[in-house]
Amino acid sequence: MKIKWSPHWKESRKPSKQRKYRWNAPLHIRHKMLAVHMSKELRVQYKKRSFPVRKGDKVKIMRGDYKGTIGEVQLVNMKDLKINVKGAEEKTKAGPVRFYPVEPSNVMLISLNLGDKERAKALGMGKKNV
Repeated sequence: MKIKWSPHWKESRKPSKQRKYRWNAPLHIRHKMLAVHMSKELRVQYKKRSFPVRKGDKVKIMRGDYKGTIGEVQLVNMKDLKINVKGAEEKTKAGPVRFYPVEPSNVMLISLNLGDKERAKALGMGKKNV
């Protein structure tokens, strides 16, 4: 029986093993894969370079067709490791508008959704700052 997931595959040079690492990763690892770079102001404020993205965060798209678009995160897709941003939408042939899935590495956090106390705690903010 083959091992479904192993933490050692990310160190492999083989692209097939790197893909296998991403596709078969458990949720606690996938959450880390959805980390996004923070803006300079947020880096200074929270003393962190990146942080996992969440629904309600405001982001700026840095790469791709929608470069420069600033919008709110509408959906974080843990299965495909993509996010949907309001403003990065495309019209389909059938008529309705659908979100364009964006790779988290191509966006930058501008403002955070701090509605969750655990998330504020992870940023290093105590009860005084919330």
